[in-house]
Amino acid sequence: MPKLKLAIAGLGNCASSLIQGLEYYKNHREDNTGILFEKIGDYRVTDIEVVAAFDIATGKVGRDISEAIWAPPNNTEKIHDVPPTGVQVKMGPPLDGAPEHLRAFMDVADHEPVDVGAALKESGAEVLINLLPTGSAEGARYYARQAIEEAGIAFVNGMPELLASGEEFAGLAETRGVPIIGDDFKSQLGATILNRAILETCVRRGVHVDRVYQLNYAGNTDFVNLVFRGKSKHLTKEAALNSLLPYESDVSSGFAIVTNQKDRKIARIEIEGRKWGGSPVTISTELSVNDSANAAGVMVDMIRCAKLGLDRGISGRLLSPSAYYAKHPPVQYNDEEAFRMLEEFVSGQRDR
Repeated sequence: MPKLKLAIAGLGNCASSLIQGLEYYKNHREDNTGILFEKIGDYRVTDIEVVAAFDIATGKVGRDISEAIWAPPNNTEKIHDVPPTGVQVKMGPPLDGAPEHLRAFMDVADHEPVDVGAALKESGAEVLINLLPTGSAEGARYYARQAIEEAGIAFVNGMPELLASGEEFAGLAETRGVPIIGDDFKSQLGATILNRAILETCVRRGVHVDRVYQLNYAGNTDFVNLVFRGKSKHLTKEAALNSLLPYESDVSSGFAIVTNQKDRKIARIEIEGRKWGGSPVTISTELSVNDSANAAGVMVDMIRCAKLGLDRGISGRLLSPSAYYAKHPPVQYNDEEAFRMLEEFVSGQRDR
């Protein structure tokens, strides 16, 4: 069976859930729970093999991936045991990935950063997924350049830096003949996708939406980071909601830290609008999820779509996977249209 060789930048909670989940499905091959596409191209979930990983935290760098995913500040819920992989976490350049507010939770390892481009080539990686902390603008661009320009492999941007949506890296991917997907993944069933579904229903039923409020809170370091430097996350979240409304509305999102929730995220959504005769309507709902597992269920498809694009010789932005899986894709579509496009891309009826 073909193998999809994956590299990961940032071995935090999201990477931990992804790696645990891959091991779960390898040991439960009859269980397709949580998997949208059993196959994307030639690739099942169980074909993904992590061949390289980069981080900067003491307790992760220099250790086998199977050990590093449990090292602090990771605190996601356990899905499955992971046996030794034989792949050690390499030291990446710290750049802007360890601001002061995160230093209370982690120390930067005393190692010399590796040449990431050379390490990617040596590992045989075909796809690099970027899972650095929100706000790591320099780091995100560094890894994108190392993947696309130096190693010549596909790049998936899972964080809210506008790389696939911007001209620089989309153009670089086009020139180098590799695909890029992004930016900032939607959760498998998260606050944004739930909020979008409610908003679409309102618009289709003639309800005028006046105000949308979304508050997410959890106790992982991602939320610590979002509170201190979450400007780009606000942008991608609010863009994902505003894109569905055919008129101006008051849309706002916020983040809060509740440390004893660890990686359990709770989202509060409130929508106010008007229906027949201006009569008011208010919708309030709450969602509770394992934050990182919610991300992993989407990442696994983005990774396989990137490899499919690579196999087909498609370069530059993959618009269909980006539209369905990313909060801030290069082009926004409603979820029904984006899913139709994605199905056509997977089946080969659509190029990108």
